[in-house]
Amino acid sequence: MRKKFSEIFKENDDGSLSPRMTIKIGGIILGGESVKFTRGVKFAGIDIFDYYGKDIEVKEENGIIIIGGFYE
Repeated sequence: MRKKFSEIFKENDDGSLSPRMTIKIGGIILGGESVKFTRGVKFAGIDIFDYYGKDIEVKEENGIIIIGGFYE
């Protein structure tokens, strides 16, 4: 299923990004808004900021959003 970036991630006051819900990316589960991604830091080989604003391919299992990829 295709989702907008802003449906999955929110921008924090400090400029970092946090998932709006529990996500799974690169086989690792991250729990919601307590997680912060900053520009230039790669997680599971991905800098989330490289895909800022792009749509995301996801599927949901047991309340966890699994990120499958990003649309160009």
